Amino acid sequence: MTNSEIHPITRERPSPTPEILTALKAGLPLEKVDLNEFNLRGIDLRQANLSQAKLLGADLSEMVLSDANLSGADLRGANLRGADLSGANLQGAYLNRADLQQANLSGTNLQGAKLQVARYDTQTKWPEEYNYKASGAVGPGANLNAAYLNTAFLRNADLQGANLRGAYLSGADLTGANLQDAALSGADLSKAYLTGACLRNARLTGADLRDTDLRAADLSNAEMEYLQSIAGADFTLVQGMTQATKAMLHSRPASELDVWNAYTRSTTRESLSG
Repeated sequence: MTNSEIHPITRERPSPTPEILTALKAGLPLEKVDLNEFNLRGIDLRQANLSQAKLLGADLSEMVLSDANLSGADLRGANLRGADLSGANLQGAYLNRADLQQANLSGTNLQGAKLQVARYDTQTKWPEEYNYKASGAVGPGANLNAAYLNTAFLRNADLQGANLRGAYLSGADLTGANLQDAALSGADLSKAYLTGACLRNARLTGADLRDTDLRAADLSNAEMEYLQSIAGADFTLVQGMTQATKAMLHSRPASELDVWNAYTRSTTRESLSG
């Protein structure tokens, strides 16, 4: 399954039966219980035994899961926004692409947990001394040097100050993302969507911008020297770009400037001249 296949589910989610819910609240072992895509929003399951539970894509937002046993649980793509996971056992759990924004993970056991492309923010609380910035999770200050994030769904993500040097972001959806002060030197941003993204003070030196959608992005003080290519990139309505930077981009060869962006239906030269 690719990152781009995880999107918010709009259809009505199933809810657990009263029998399962009663057993969970009582802390009874329900090993490997299948709750994929279930709606458990706001439920109090403190000390519940969800070891190896299947919670793929489930809505667990604002749940109370303090001191719960979630060891080995499959939480890929789950919504844990605002959930209380304090003191929970998440050893060996799969949290890839999970939403951990505003979640409380203080005192949580995250040994061996997988957090690739899980999303956090400044309000996420982590266990003391846990190096969450190097966990593969996505958020402010994350260390994602040379990370494989092709086609990742990162719309409106807060990546302020993140290290994305040499990262593979081809086709990634970064619409409206906060990339202020981010290091993107040498990153592959070909065919990425950066519409309306904040790239203030971002370092894009040596980046690949082929077919990149930068419409209405904020490029104030962004470093853009030695770009690999801007063929097909769309700079329509970009903000903050200096005349010197525009002149530098206009000096690129016609083989780049006159390339048509099939998505935005504009050539790079036209987008820079608007």
